Amino acid sequence: MRVVVVGATGNVGTSVVRALAAEPGVDSILGIARRLPSLDVPKTDWAAADIVDADLTLLFRGADAVVHLAWLIQPSRDLAALWRTNVHGSRCVFRAAAEAGVGAVVYASSVGAYSPGPKDRRVGESWPTDGVASSVYARHKAEVERILDRFEHERGDVRVARLRPGLTFKREAATEVRRLFAGPFLPGSLLRPDRVPFVPDLPGLRVQGVHAEDVAQAYRLALVTDVRGAFNVAAEPVLDPARLSALLDVRRLRIPSGLVRRLASVTWRLHLQPTPPGWLDLALAVPLMDTTRAREELGWEPRHRADDALREVLEGIAEGADAATPPLARTSSGRARAREILTGIGHRDGV
Repeated sequence: MRVVVVGATGNVGTSVVRALAAEPGVDSILGIARRLPSLDVPKTDWAAADIVDADLTLLFRGADAVVHLAWLIQPSRDLAALWRTNVHGSRCVFRAAAEAGVGAVVYASSVGAYSPGPKDRRVGESWPTDGVASSVYARHKAEVERILDRFEHERGDVRVARLRPGLTFKREAATEVRRLFAGPFLPGSLLRPDRVPFVPDLPGLRVQGVHAEDVAQAYRLALVTDVRGAFNVAAEPVLDPARLSALLDVRRLRIPSGLVRRLASVTWRLHLQPTPPGWLDLALAVPLMDTTRAREELGWEPRHRADDALREVLEGIAEGADAATPPLARTSSGRARAREILTGIGHRDGV
């Protein structure tokens, strides 16, 4: 099997490429990213391409399957740029896969595609995927779900699977996570598990996490198993204020959600950090997912606990952990994180 991985150099992509390289049923891998990495993985070649402008049909020709992971989180202040890559770019990937005669497409959806839902029970893959209105990320994920619905209906000859993982962590992604969501002014040492002062006890803050290596195994299984449709992917336990308090050994502090949202909005508007308040709305609104289908039909079982994966990335942020790809490398931020500051902290995708 020849597999093309689009968006192969980020948090999930690097783990997917390694998981596929270890799969005996995969003969060769083409990793596509906007910038070439200095990363050597068995069976893997690399190509630099923008998914909107490149001749993807040519790159996909001869492939048995395409894994579509490419997605922009930043620039959070340029909605047109985000839509161009995330929504229109996804449409380009699906169209090129059909034109190239690819037999299977596996797409990286997200828990963020789901409409607001319950926090006291688990929902399956049939829960509505209309996103959370105040979150650009969620709106784009929901829009791509509709595009993929139409693609799946019109191209029944292409096997389509979509994975909807929870928050995805690993140590190597620490620098990228800090850069995308916290910005250059947050000292990494403050996020050491033994230095976090308290956990905000927000009503409705119950989310699911998963290690990137476990997500990668779900993608591998979706490729080598004759399955279609959506699969929820998340590990136990649920991450809520009580669990976070125990993990970090700190107290909980009850804070009104509205106050935290206003603080996020003000600091984002002042360019002090890159994350708009829609991300908080998303965390408080998305439902808890039932992962039964992934476990039973894919045979997927996570090897890492969700709280251990979170601790791993927090320790990585404190220690400046990174990897040898442009999205994950510390050098992409520049000396003293100067490139992050010069690009406007969420204004341009320049790092």
